[in-house]
Parts: sequence; C-alpha cells; structure tokens
Amino acid sequence: MQRNQFLNMMYMAKDGNVSKRRIKIIKIVGDSFQAYCFQKQAKRTFMIVSVLAVVPIIQREREVV
Repeated sequence: MQRNQFLNMMYMAKDGNVSKRRIKIIKIVGDSFQAYCFQKQAKRTFMIVSVLAVVPIIQREREVV
C-alpha cells in the first residue's frame, strides 16, 4: 500500500462484519492507515491486521467508473 493509491479492500470491522470498500490511501502509521472511503464518503482509520484482501485499482479502470 502506498500514499495516494486507490484500492478495493475487503475489511473486517471490530464487530466481525465484513465490508467491501473502495479507498484512497492518505497515510500509513504503524499498524493502521488513514484512507478516504468512497462508500462512507469520509476519511477513516483502518487497522492493517483487519484487512482481509486488497486489489489495486488501475488508472484505466478509475477513468471508466
């Protein structure tokens, strides 16, 4: 994961709910990272250990969506 990178992410919240999110990485600090979540339309903090899967979004796909 890199700053300003766009990703599709599967994430497990503290309560065990799993969600799919489209995010843009803002910064990575220790065992967590801040990202803009397009689903919630807000900046969120995520724990790296709770990330189940990530897939980078390539530039071409971003322009089509």
